[in-house]
Amino acid sequence: MSYLETTHDVYKEAALTPDVGLCCTTNPIWELPGLKIPKIMQEMNYGCGSTVNARDLTNNPKTLYVGVGGGMELLQFAYFSRAKGSVIGVDVVDEMLEASRKNFEEAEALNPWFKSDFVDLKKGDALHLPVEDNSIDVAAQNCLFNIFKAEDLKKAIEEMYRVIKPHGRLVMSDPTCEQPMNDALRDDARLRALCLSGSLPISEYVKALTDVGFGTIEIRARKPYRILDPKNYPTDELIYIESIEIAAIKDPMPEDGPCIFTGKAAIYFGDEEYLDDKKGHILLKNQPIAICDKTAGDLAALNRDDIFISESTFHYDGGGCC
Repeated sequence: MSYLETTHDVYKEAALTPDVGLCCTTNPIWELPGLKIPKIMQEMNYGCGSTVNARDLTNNPKTLYVGVGGGMELLQFAYFSRAKGSVIGVDVVDEMLEASRKNFEEAEALNPWFKSDFVDLKKGDALHLPVEDNSIDVAAQNCLFNIFKAEDLKKAIEEMYRVIKPHGRLVMSDPTCEQPMNDALRDDARLRALCLSGSLPISEYVKALTDVGFGTIEIRARKPYRILDPKNYPTDELIYIESIEIAAIKDPMPEDGPCIFTGKAAIYFGDEEYLDDKKGHILLKNQPIAICDKTAGDLAALNRDDIFISESTFHYDGGGCC
């Protein structure tokens, strides 16, 4: 049985019998005025973070969510758009699609503003999205891409890139791991399906996105996730897994390479009121400015003693230099 078939079976079972914490951590539920999330949706929240961010969802965006789970994030996306078919949910597991349909009926009873037809559920998979080119403002996936092996991951990202409009964005949450994993872990189809052994280092994850053409990358959060220990897993050492929340924006690729925001900032504290780096960045005196890693390198190369550049915090919430 292939790892994709194993994944299908794991989530078929999870659709038929909700399994709290099946593969992922428990995350705080968004508290928004007038939004009530059915308990069953919370129990079927098979994600490792959140892909819902209010600043992505202005002006009634067309939203795509791949791997629907119990429908919780689909409901959250619909909260911001509130129009028929404004949110598309795609899943390869029939039982998960059917469970989501039932959950939306309960959500409709709890939320006077919500109509089930706000969400268009489609059968399909991440490698062959049933969605038109350049038609989506915000695409999202939560704890799905880490399951894929390299060639399938490349195809999944290419598919997302294809359907997203220019300057649209792909918002994701996935486990990552900076330590090497042995073949026993990597080749275990069930551990991969459970969002564990497919975890990549952040640099490889980001490279997979920029290789496809995303010109801007934002790492918005980095959090502890799981431990693989020798008593319970085929490893001789403790392996620490984190989760990241990240956005890849379909901006044109700059000539000097992508803008990757890892939570760095620069503070100018010199004698003048501001510093112009002659590359489009104005640093006001004593005012921190979020900068991408590329700009951090350029500023460091100036060899000035009146610019402080912070380390990566792996938390970025907009307002940057590019």
